[in-house]
Amino acid sequence: MSAPATPARPARRHDPGRRDRLVDTALDVIAERGVTAATHRAIARAADVPLGSLTYHFDSLTDLLAAAFSRHVDTVAARFDERMRAAPDRAAALEILVEHLTGDLLGSPRDLVLAVELYVAAARNPALRAVTQDWMSRSRRSLERHLDPVNAREVDALVEGLVLHSALSTDPMDAAQIRSALRRLAG
Repeated sequence: MSAPATPARPARRHDPGRRDRLVDTALDVIAERGVTAATHRAIARAADVPLGSLTYHFDSLTDLLAAAFSRHVDTVAARFDERMRAAPDRAAALEILVEHLTGDLLGSPRDLVLAVELYVAAARNPALRAVTQDWMSRSRRSLERHLDPVNAREVDALVEGLVLHSALSTDPMDAAQIRSALRRLAG
C-alpha cells in the first residue's frame, strides 16, 4: 500500500521586485483615489498580487504608506537638492525655487495630490509626520545652500503654504506672484 499522495503545491511566483511594485502601486492608488482608499485590498488588487503579499512585505498599512510617501519625497527632494546645488548664487537659487514650485510641485496634478494627501495623512499619523518632517528638513538643507537657516525655514513654510493654497484655490498664484513673494521673503 502506498502513502497517500501529497497535494501538489501551487508554484511560487518568483517576483523579486514585488515590494517595490507594491510601493509604486500604493502611490498610484493614493494619487487616483486618495489615501483613505489606499487599503490593503485596493493596493493588492491594483498590483495584481495576493493580499498576503502586503503583510509579507510590510508590517502594517502605515508602513506601506510611509514607504510609498518616502519614495515620493526622495524623488522630489533629490531633484530639488540637485538643482539648488547647481545654482551659482542666491538669485539663481530663487529662480530654481520658482521653477521647482511651478513645475515639480504644482505643475504635476499627480505630485500635487500626493503632497496634499501626505499633509492630510501626516496630520493624524505620527509615522507619516516623520516623512513630512524629513521632507522639510531636506528642503531646508537645500535652501541653506543659499539662505541662512532662519530664512530657509521661513521660505520652506511659504513653499508648503503655496502648495496647499494652489491645491485648494480656484485662483492660485501664478509664477510671477510666487517669484515676488519669494523675493520679498528671501531677498
